[in-house]
Amino acid sequence: MSGDLNIRNKKAYFEYHILEEFVAGIKLLGTEIKSIREGKANINDAFCAFLNEQLYVRNMHIAEYSHGSFYNHEAKRDRVLLLNKKELNRLKAKTEEKGFTIIPLKMFVSDRGYAKLLIGLAQGKKLYDKRESLKERDAKIELQRVMKR
Repeated sequence: MSGDLNIRNKKAYFEYHILEEFVAGIKLLGTEIKSIREGKANINDAFCAFLNEQLYVRNMHIAEYSHGSFYNHEAKRDRVLLLNKKELNRLKAKTEEKGFTIIPLKMFVSDRGYAKLLIGLAQGKKLYDKRESLKERDAKIELQRVMKR
């Protein structure tokens, strides 16, 4: 994983229990990968859905490339995710069960220069789970504060 690009979905770990993680390729246009390399992408409101046996990431915002001409891309179009058949079948079976969804967690550029998306099979948290997450985070911060003294 390349360290220079770090686009994260910070809400995901607070809103959902992440059960499994998968690394998926993204089918992009030329101007889209250039915008991603500049860090001009947002996955906070994005989600994944199956359409015609293919997995798509929807609502992912990739800003238009600054030097793009009339070839520029649409900012919020649906993009195909590239996974192997076994992973796709497993995800499809799980999302057909009640309460499961697929959400993007992190976007990065691989060592070979391809944009990749870390997606998670997730289950929504209840309100009391969210409160528990906040308590754990506050406890961790307090522990770090005490350790620094």
